Amino acid sequence: MARRGFLTIAFDPSFTGESGGSPRYMASPDINTEDFQAAVDFLSNYEKVDPDKIGIIGICGWGGMALNAAATDTRIKVTVASTMYDMTRVAAKGYFDSQDREEARYKARKRFNEQRTKDYQAGTYERAGGVVDPLPEDAPQFVKDYYAYYKTERGYHSRSLNSNDGWNVVGTMSFLNQPILKYSNEIRSAVLIVHGDKAHSYYFGKEAYENMIKDSKYTDNKEFLSIEGASHIDLYDNMDVIPFDKIHKFFEENM
Repeated sequence: MARRGFLTIAFDPSFTGESGGSPRYMASPDINTEDFQAAVDFLSNYEKVDPDKIGIIGICGWGGMALNAAATDTRIKVTVASTMYDMTRVAAKGYFDSQDREEARYKARKRFNEQRTKDYQAGTYERAGGVVDPLPEDAPQFVKDYYAYYKTERGYHSRSLNSNDGWNVVGTMSFLNQPILKYSNEIRSAVLIVHGDKAHSYYFGKEAYENMIKDSKYTDNKEFLSIEGASHIDLYDNMDVIPFDKIHKFFEENM
């Protein structure tokens, strides 16, 4: 997008990578939504930026956070959520809602809180969620895809949590109780959701779009773009698959 003439900020989420904050390796529906809003704060006061023409792009878990930011921040005029996850949904219900039961959530809460006690005793934080290595032979295809990205030169980075030991385990507890897309059908600004139809995560994007336009007065500037044959990871870095022309046009038409 920068090469196409957009003044662009790409940031590491708070508590990760080159961004500050402690404890490290945290994820939070509130803080990670705030990350987008903090970027808007900066851009709104930057001399080269028209504050009435600010948009955001979120990828994977930050696609869901971008939608949450759009529902919260009226300064955001355009949002693109690409190959998105709804992290609060998968945390509370499991993949494909397979764990959408009170008992399953109770066990998860109990496990998290037991880990909190252990972390306090140890004076450190247990981490989990990095891509499994070595890769099991019977791994699902989407895990193989993650491995091919995060564990090879294609996407590996020494500061990438998914490439290494993952996230602070107990830092994600709040995802269980805070559904981030509750009021997405009240978003008045333009939203484009992009997803590959071969992605394991396709249902996140498709249903997020359906819920966003359900009983909404603001459907004229909402779009869902399904990319035929594309996997979840294809929309990370496959330059032949990512619909840059469409995203560019969507930004220009809705700024």
